[in-house]
Amino acid sequence: MSEAPSLDGMPFAELLDMELVAVGEGTAVGRMPLTEAHTSNAETGVAHGGATYALADTVGGAAVMSYTDVPTPTVDMRIDYLAPATSDLRAEAELVRFGGSLALARVEVYDDDETHVATAHGTYKTGGSGGDTPWDSEGGHPG
Repeated sequence: MSEAPSLDGMPFAELLDMELVAVGEGTAVGRMPLTEAHTSNAETGVAHGGATYALADTVGGAAVMSYTDVPTPTVDMRIDYLAPATSDLRAEAELVRFGGSLALARVEVYDDDETHVATAHGTYKTGGSGGDTPWDSEGGHPG
């Protein structure tokens, strides 16, 4: 078991003002405020699908990282948008399977009105990088 993952040092998460509010064994909960910059239409205030996806992907990755000390880049993610989000977003992720090379996480996304806005299934890489990729903090990073 690794230390609880954090979004500290992840510029993209900081840009979107995401935060992890809870991380447990194979679970994670994260939040993101819905600002005008996160919307697809400033008049309606509906969250852009990309903002919803980014939160689901990040929180799913945090649930996976609760099991390992190595980066877990996303291999694939499927998201189904169920309703428009019009307030702050909350994502709840649960690890479905953790294997030697891949992990699967299920993520449910809600807004502050408790509207179920999306459901996602993510696949994350858990091993086999050999320590020589840009995801590794010490090796393989160009420049």
